[in-house]
Amino acid sequence: MLPAPNEPTAGSGAGDPPRTHAFPDDTRTIRTHAGESIEDARNWPGIILVAVGIVAMALTLTAAGYGFAGWAVVAGIVSGVCIIAGVLVIVAEHRRIKAREGKRLRDAAGH
Repeated sequence: MLPAPNEPTAGSGAGDPPRTHAFPDDTRTIRTHAGESIEDARNWPGIILVAVGIVAMALTLTAAGYGFAGWAVVAGIVSGVCIIAGVLVIVAEHRRIKAREGKRLRDAAGH
């Protein structure tokens, strides 16, 4: 197994001890919240909602392009609700993480 770009060494993989992953990975980054969106599973519903909202936006444009006004309105409403809800979930979770550290959301440290 080849070492990652920031790893000093790596063995063949057969006899290596299992690697433990700590959050945050301070050895490879100086940012305090690097990878927070992926590591913290409470962000996933927000990320999924934003993705569904983007797909619904594509469906809205497709329906409007083909002249299906009713479906375009429905897909537009779904798109707006999903994107807004997803962003609110992500911001709320990020705010929770910052509050746990005793910082405000707009503090410049790390994010």
